[in-house]
Amino acid sequence: MAEKHTASSAHHEPLPVTIAKIPAKFISYSHTIFAYSAFLIALFAGCYTHYYKIVQNEYYGYPDVREVGVKRFTNILSTHHRFPSVSATTGDRYPARAIFQIFIALTSGPRFALVFLWYYYTTRSSGSSSPAFGKFLLIVGLVRTISCGGWTYITSTDDHLAHDIAMIIYLVCTLPWQLGSLYTTPKSNPAAMKWRRFFTVAFFASLPPMIYFFLQHKIHKVPGAYTTYAFFEWSLILYDVAFDAVTALDFQTFEFSIIDLSGNSTATPVSFSKEGHAEDTISPIALRSLTLARGFITETYLAYVFWSMLTSLALLIWYFPLWHMGISGFEAFLFITLSPMILGIGPVRRLFAKYRGFFHLLSLIGVASYLKVDPVWRLSLTAIGLGISLTTWCATWFETRDHVGTLDRSIMIWGIGLLVHNVMKMAWWSENPIWPIMHKANGGINEIGIALGIIASLEVFARDLSSPALSAPSGSSSQKSNDGSNWFLASAGFGSLLFALHSMYSDSSTIMRWSVDGYPAYGPEPVPWGVATIGALALGLLLSSQRRLVTSLPWYALGCGGCAVFYGYSGWNAFYGGLVLATVLTSVMPILVRSITSHGAFKTLFTSFMIYNILCLAHVWVVAYAFVPGGVYARERTNWVLGSMMALIGAGVYNARKSDQGGANGQNAPGGLKIKKMAQLHIVKDTRFLSRLSIAGILVSSILVALNRNLSAVTPAPFTSSAKSFTAAIWTIHFALDDDMWASEVRIRDALRDLELDVVGLLESDTQRIIMGNRDWAQFIAEDLGYYVDYGPSTMKHTWGCLMLSKFPIIKSSHHLLPSPVGELACAIHATLDVYGQPVDFIVSHNGQEEDPVDRELQTTELARIMRTSPNPFVFLGYVVTKPHDYLYNLLFDGGDMNDIDTTDDWDRWCEYVGYRGLRRVGYARISHGKITDTEIQSGKFQVVDDPQQYWKASYDQVPESSIPPELRYPQMFRDKGVRGHRYHVFNEPRYYIH
Repeated sequence: MAEKHTASSAHHEPLPVTIAKIPAKFISYSHTIFAYSAFLIALFAGCYTHYYKIVQNEYYGYPDVREVGVKRFTNILSTHHRFPSVSATTGDRYPARAIFQIFIALTSGPRFALVFLWYYYTTRSSGSSSPAFGKFLLIVGLVRTISCGGWTYITSTDDHLAHDIAMIIYLVCTLPWQLGSLYTTPKSNPAAMKWRRFFTVAFFASLPPMIYFFLQHKIHKVPGAYTTYAFFEWSLILYDVAFDAVTALDFQTFEFSIIDLSGNSTATPVSFSKEGHAEDTISPIALRSLTLARGFITETYLAYVFWSMLTSLALLIWYFPLWHMGISGFEAFLFITLSPMILGIGPVRRLFAKYRGFFHLLSLIGVASYLKVDPVWRLSLTAIGLGISLTTWCATWFETRDHVGTLDRSIMIWGIGLLVHNVMKMAWWSENPIWPIMHKANGGINEIGIALGIIASLEVFARDLSSPALSAPSGSSSQKSNDGSNWFLASAGFGSLLFALHSMYSDSSTIMRWSVDGYPAYGPEPVPWGVATIGALALGLLLSSQRRLVTSLPWYALGCGGCAVFYGYSGWNAFYGGLVLATVLTSVMPILVRSITSHGAFKTLFTSFMIYNILCLAHVWVVAYAFVPGGVYARERTNWVLGSMMALIGAGVYNARKSDQGGANGQNAPGGLKIKKMAQLHIVKDTRFLSRLSIAGILVSSILVALNRNLSAVTPAPFTSSAKSFTAAIWTIHFALDDDMWASEVRIRDALRDLELDVVGLLESDTQRIIMGNRDWAQFIAEDLGYYVDYGPSTMKHTWGCLMLSKFPIIKSSHHLLPSPVGELACAIHATLDVYGQPVDFIVSHNGQEEDPVDRELQTTELARIMRTSPNPFVFLGYVVTKPHDYLYNLLFDGGDMNDIDTTDDWDRWCEYVGYRGLRRVGYARISHGKITDTEIQSGKFQVVDDPQQYWKASYDQVPESSIPPELRYPQMFRDKGVRGHRYHVFNEPRYYIH
C-alpha cells in the first residue's frame, strides 16, 4: 500500500511551468543603450551646464568669447574650439557626474550578465573553446567590469591614485578580453567575426595617436593638442561599447526562461518547437514596444514642429503692421489656420491620414523658410508649412476617431509637443531655435531642426507603410456621432482651448509677465519658476485620463476660479491662479479634441479655427485698439477675452461630458470609450506608459535647463565703479525684431555691453502676446551681462511695454499707466535704485503718439509731478514726442524740476530725451541704431555726488575729452564708422561737460 501511495504521489507531482522567455540579445541591447547613454548624455549635460569649465585644462581654456545658447554645441567641432575629455565630462561636475554614474549603475547588471552569457555561449553552446580558457576569459571579464566601477565611482578629484589604478586595470584587461572574444567567436557567425575585428583594430589603432597627443599637451604644451587627445579618448569609448554590442549577433539563439518550479502558476505553459527550443513569445511584443516608443518620439518631435510654426506665424505677421503702423494686409495669413476645413472632402482626408509622414515632410517648408532673407517669403512659406501640418494632424484625428486608443495616442503626443516647445524656449531664453526669426548668428539651430524633422517624417511614413495597424485610417471614419453631442459646442470648446494654450502657455514665462508687479512684490522669475508652469501643464496631461474628473462641474469651476485669480491679482497670487488654469486646460484637451472628431470635418474644423482666429484678433485688439477698425470697443477688454474663452471651453466640456454619457449608455459612438479590439487596449496602455515616461523626461530636462541658467547667469555689477560713475540710456527696440525680421536680442546685448550701459530703459518691449511670439528676450540679456530686470507694467495693463535693466539693486518700483483718454495707453516705470549706497530715482516712460496731443499733455504733466515730488537724485529716460523747447518739452523739464542733458538746438531730436538732477553729468552721446530698430540710443554718463543739492541745476559748458579721466570716457569703438552699424552720430562724437 505504501508503494502504491508513493507512486500515486509521484504521478500527480506538478510539472514546472515556463512563465516567460526573454531573448538574450536584449541583454546586449540594454548594455549598449545604457553605456552609450551614460557617456553621451553626460557629455551633453556637461557641455550645457559647465562647458567653459570642463574644457579648461592645466594650460589652456576656452577662447575668451561668449556664445549664444547652445551655439557651443553647433560650433564645438570647429578648429578654434575646445572639446572636453572623458574624465572632465564625467567626473568633475554636477549634474553630468551624477547622470554618468546613474547610467553606469544601470549598465552594470547587463554587463555582468553579458560576461556570464559569453562564458556559457562559448563553452556550452557553440563548443568553440575549452572550459579552461572560457573560465580565464570569464575572470578577465569580471575583473574588467569591477575595475570599470572603480574609475567610475572614484574620480580623479576624489583619489587620483585609486582612479588611475582602476583605469589601468581596465585597459590592461581590455586587451585579453577583446582578443579572447575574437578567438572564441564561432566561425559559423562571420558577421560577428567581421565586426569584432573591425572594432578591435579601431580600438588599438587609436591608442598610439591618443598617447602622442597627450604627450604633446603634457610635455610640449602644444595648444589644441588636448582637444585632439580628447577626440581619440572619446573614440575609444565608442569602439569599446560597440565591441560588446556585437554579442547581439551571437545571442540570437539564446534566451532566458522564467520557470515556476512549483507548478502552481496560472500562466499557460509555453509550447516547444520541433527542434526542442521554446517558441519566442516575447520578441514580437518587445519589437512592437520598441516600434511604439520610436514612433512616439518621432511624432512628438513633429508635434513640437507644429507648435513652433503655429507660434511663429503671428510673430512674422506682426513685423508688417509694425512697420506700416497700421493694418498691412498681411494679417490675412492668420486665416491659413482654416485650411483643415478641406478635410470635409473624404478622399482628401484619407489621403492626408494615410500618407501623414509625407505631408509632415512637406510641412517642414515652414521651418526651412529661414533660408529666405526676404520677410515676405519667410511669412509665406511658414504659413504654407503650418497649413499642411495642421491639416495633417486634424486628418489623423478624424481618420482614427473609431480607434479610441490610436486617437488618444495622437492627441497626447500633440499635447506633449507643447511641453517640448516650452522646454526648448526656456533653454533658448524664450526664443524658439527653429523659428524663422532665428538663424546661426542669433542662436538658431534651424538646420538641426530640419534634419530631425526629415528623419521623423520618414520614420512615420515608413512605419505607416509597414504597420497598417499603427497608421491613421479607419474603415468607418465617415460615420457620424449618434451620442447627442452638439457640433458647434464641440468646435467652440476646441477652438477656444487652442487659443488659451497658444496665448498663455506657449512659453513658461508668459503668465508671470502677464501679472508682474513692481518691486519688492515683483512676483516669480522665469527661472526657476518656469519649471512650475511646465509641471502644471504636464500634470493636466497626466490627469486627462480621469474623464469623470476632468468633465465634472467642480473641475471646470476650479479652472474658472484659477482664471479669475490670475486676472484679478498680480505677482505670486496671480501665478498660482495661472498654474491651476494650466492644469485644467491640458486635462480637458484630449476630450475636446476627441469631441470635434465626432462630427463632420468641414463644419467643425472651420468653426473651431474661426473661433480661434477671432479670439486671437480680440487678444490683439485690446492693446492695438488705436490702429485697427472698431478698436475703441475692444480697448483694454482682456476680461472679455478671458471670459469668452472660459465660457466656450465650458460649453465644450459640457458637450464632451454629454457625449461620454451617450457612449456609456451603450450607443455605438465614436466619442464613447468602448474599446472593441485588444490591439486598441494595448495602445492605450502603451500610450499611458510612454506619456508618463516622456513627461518625466521633459520635467527633468526643464530642471536641468533652469539649473544651467541659474549657474551661468552673471551677477550684476557696474561696468566700472570708478568715481561712483554710471552710464544710463534710453532706446526703443521695436519688440526685439530688427529691420530684416530677425530676433535682435543678441545684437542688443552686444550694443549694451560695448557701450557699458549700467541702467537702460528699453521701450516697445512687451513681447508676451501672440503677435510677438510670447517671448521674454530680456532674460537673455539680463543673465548674460548681469542685470536686474523690471519688466514694467504687465501685459494685462495693455501697453506696448517699457522695461528697465539695471546693474544696481532695485530698492522699489511702481508701474504707472499714464493718462490716455484717447490714444494708446502710455506706460512708465518709476524705480529707486541703490547706486553706490545712494538712492537714485529713475523713470522709464513711453508717451503716446503725435496724433493725440491731449494724451501727451496729460502724460507729460503726470511725469513732471512724479519727478518734482521725489526728494532723491533723479534720471529721466523717456519717449516724449516733442521738439526741444516746445510746450511739452518745457512742461516736462521745468515742471519736473529737471535738467535736460543737453539743451543745444538739435534738428534730429524728437522722441527720446534724457534728463537729470542731483547728479554730476559727465557726458552725453547719441548712437545710431544699427538697423536693429528705427530709433537711436541716447545715453548719459553721471556720477553720484556727496552733496546732490550742489548739482540740482546744470551747467552746459562743454570741455574737451582730453580733460576727462579715461575711465569716464565713452568707448572709442563707436567713433567714425563705428562697429556693427552703431556709431556716434548727429554730433559724431560724445559731448563732455564741466559738471
